Amino acid sequence: MKIFYVPLLFLLLICTGRAFAQTTSTEDPEDLLDKLENQAKEQDKKASFKIGVNYLSNNVFMGRADTVRTPTILPEMKYIFKNGIYLAATADYIPNRVTNKLDGGSAAFGYDFDITDDFTGGVSFTKLFYTANSTQIGSAIGSTINANLSYNIADVITPIVSVDYNFLKQDFGHDIFLNAGISHDFAIEGIFGNKDLFIISPSANLNAGTQNFYDAYFVLKKYKLTKKALALEQAAESLIIKREDQLSKFKLLDYELSAPIEYKAGVLILSFTPTYAIAENKLPPRVTKGMVNTSGIFYFEVGAALKF
Repeated sequence: MKIFYVPLLFLLLICTGRAFAQTTSTEDPEDLLDKLENQAKEQDKKASFKIGVNYLSNNVFMGRADTVRTPTILPEMKYIFKNGIYLAATADYIPNRVTNKLDGGSAAFGYDFDITDDFTGGVSFTKLFYTANSTQIGSAIGSTINANLSYNIADVITPIVSVDYNFLKQDFGHDIFLNAGISHDFAIEGIFGNKDLFIISPSANLNAGTQNFYDAYFVLKKYKLTKKALALEQAAESLIIKREDQLSKFKLLDYELSAPIEYKAGVLILSFTPTYAIAENKLPPRVTKGMVNTSGIFYFEVGAALKF
């Protein structure tokens, strides 16, 4: 029944956003969004430094997750040059572990650019680091190249297309992911002060791609057990090997519905992103025993940051 609540939630959010846009400002909503976007672009022309920390309720990757919930604390920092080039770094800290709480991290180099006022893009390279004991679904991914484009259509809807090419470790086949989505921003200005800003951006996305990362996760992580479980490990690997051809094919992986919320006041940025992911083309339950095998999974991310 949960899946039927999600569209209702988005309808409520959209209706709420419209109500805010109609009642919290004497300006036309489109004029307000234009003004806010122009202000943001003027600020983005200056170099900036952002430092913050996020809390992720569970490690979910392309709609796939372990039955053992893995909440993660993600410290992050990012420096953006005025020409759009940026450097970023994160760390993955698992608070509910007894040992090996620092699970990994990343370092990124990228460039965001404007093609026109409404047409934007970006490219980046990210190096990922995981410890030998990491249980993250994507822990076999060593690095990622990303390219993305978005186009704001008349301040009504923004289609987004993003492509990732992932380099996997230990001779596993590499992965390519395609993300396509749509979103719309609702903005409210001056809630608690003259310069604060509240934005909610309901969005719907789909992810498609290959699943060599899943092959690597099961072989290197999930079934790398003690000698007592060797028979189970071999049986599981045998089942996965039989499906390697399927895992290397480009398929729909999941749908994701989310409603990112952001509040900005001066240098302070608060955010909350609830997400409902609906997985597709998963391995059969006898292979994914110990994984979440329901079609949908809910998780969220909450964060606080300072941007100077």
